[in-house]
Amino acid sequence: MVVVGASSGIGRATAHGLAARGDHLVLLARSSGPLTDTADECLQLGAASAQPCPADVTDAAAVDAVMAQVRADHGRVDAVVHSAGVVAYGRFDEVPAEVWDGVLRTNLLGAANVARSVLPDMRAHNHGTVVLVGSLLGEIAVPDMSAYVVSKWAVRALGRELQLDNRDRSGVQVSVVSPGGVDTPIYAQAANYLGRDVRPPPPVYTAEAVAAAVVDAVDSPRKRVGVGIANAVIKTGFTVTPGLYDVLVGPLFATLANGRSALPATAGNVLQPQPAAESVAGGHGYALWAVVKDVAAALVSARRRNGPPD
Repeated sequence: MVVVGASSGIGRATAHGLAARGDHLVLLARSSGPLTDTADECLQLGAASAQPCPADVTDAAAVDAVMAQVRADHGRVDAVVHSAGVVAYGRFDEVPAEVWDGVLRTNLLGAANVARSVLPDMRAHNHGTVVLVGSLLGEIAVPDMSAYVVSKWAVRALGRELQLDNRDRSGVQVSVVSPGGVDTPIYAQAANYLGRDVRPPPPVYTAEAVAAAVVDAVDSPRKRVGVGIANAVIKTGFTVTPGLYDVLVGPLFATLANGRSALPATAGNVLQPQPAAESVAGGHGYALWAVVKDVAAALVSARRRNGPPD
């Protein structure tokens, strides 16, 4: 089992879930320190083996070298999970081009590099599963996240194309797992040009909950897997009442997904990893409470500005 993006968030939680079953694991990520930590955790959880392989998914040659070594050591790749992802916040014209492009390089081209590296051998053996971690934002649109939204729409399209291209190999399966808000460090590590902090919009799920869906997709592949009780409602609003959706999504997203703390412009971990910030959880387990506090603070501030009612 190969897990890409295994040093943090959903990828790290997925590695833990596979380790608990006693699988052989090969772990990829840019940050060697957190990746080694993940490998140690997996061995403690019962993995048959756990090999950390530091590599950047945007480097196709590095990905190919890792997969070649996996085949040399284990004979074949049974499954690969692509969970590597970065995000940038800000209006399209305010996000630097290198950062905007960097999000697509990791999220989309990284996924393509991984799929391109494993599918020929999977097809030759008529055996193997590719799981791409997408997002609810790959099925709707929100303001100030254009690079991430475009990348995740493209990941969903890539998954669909790979499913069609491999219909002639019954043993080769491709799944796309699309969660809503997840409590991971990606928000604290995000490139941010909004001027304020960000968080996952509620309802917020744990990385472990999404990882469980990923592991299930490895065992019982399905074309599309959604994680999040509100996803269907949101997608219906986006599709069925687009005019109303467009009116509401801006203020709702600003309230639910944006904090009130000032933040200087930063490229986050889009161009360079931030190993110290990598972990499974991001500390957003109480996102709904944070929203309530922010709304209450805004109401108090407005009352002070406007004075008491007559």
